[in-house]
Amino acid sequence: MRPTVTMYRPCGQKEWDLVVASGCKRWPPRLPDQSIFYPVTNVEYAHEVNRWNVKEFGKGYVTKFEVDAEFASRYPLQTVGTKNHTEWWIPAEDLEDLNDHIVGLIEVVAEES
Repeated sequence: MRPTVTMYRPCGQKEWDLVVASGCKRWPPRLPDQSIFYPVTNVEYAHEVNRWNVKEFGKGYVTKFEVDAEFASRYPLQTVGTKNHTEWWIPAEDLEDLNDHIVGLIEVVAEES
């Protein structure tokens, strides 16, 4: 088995519904104003970001998924704020390629409201 990298993604209900519709295997395409897909490196940061989903939508999910490590290495980590706030910036046009490199299923690790 090839090495993987764990990624976390906070998401709202609509996005999660689309992930479920894919069999929990793919992230939906970005909206026109969303040029980058931002998975984060740690669950704590995902919880912090998810609080915005809860405020805006009343509910949010913290998800976890594995990505082929060689693929993930194409995207250097970005630090946005504190040293704990690290994420990958994956251009929207690369999202289908990312989806093709997900190993296993996208799973919910926390549901918050």
